[in-house]
Amino acid sequence: MFESLQLIGISTAVVTAAEIGDKTQLLAFFLAARFRAPMPICLGILAATVANHAIAGLLGASVASFIDPEVLRWILVAAFLAMAVWILIPDKMEEDSCVFAHKRFGVFGTTCVLFFLAEMGDKTQIATMALGASYATSVISVVTGTTLGMLLADVPAVFIGNKLSMKWMRRIAAAIFVLLAVLAAVADAPDV
Repeated sequence: MFESLQLIGISTAVVTAAEIGDKTQLLAFFLAARFRAPMPICLGILAATVANHAIAGLLGASVASFIDPEVLRWILVAAFLAMAVWILIPDKMEEDSCVFAHKRFGVFGTTCVLFFLAEMGDKTQIATMALGASYATSVISVVTGTTLGMLLADVPAVFIGNKLSMKWMRRIAAAIFVLLAVLAAVADAPDV
């Protein structure tokens, strides 16, 4: 039980850090300004994140089942270092690139579709895959934590807008990923 809670906490911290300044967080800001309906937007973010991160976590766990644990450890170290660099590069969300199906799907449906698609190949999805690979026997805890991390980063974005310094938040998030890379390098090989 304690290990599950600890893993949920780690997964939450990792994804919250990865989400800062990310295109899906920018999408949350944009949807909040566009629709001014925070609850359907927050519920849409939740639904899209659970679906997307469940797929990512399961994919990571399945990859871990056929990669040598020592090789997997160094792949994770490289992935976390790459995330630290990637997170320093601000994402941009083009308003023109969003095709809104508001009349057809409503605020909730539009948020679900846009968030699910924006999350494909995104930092937080890759972080979820890496965590799923690292903790293959605890994918439910990983997905729970990564979903909480997305909500911790995106729900405030829906309610407070862009009043935060994204530059400093990205720097702090990058430092967290460097720390995770160091911890992965010195830890025992992942359990598969």
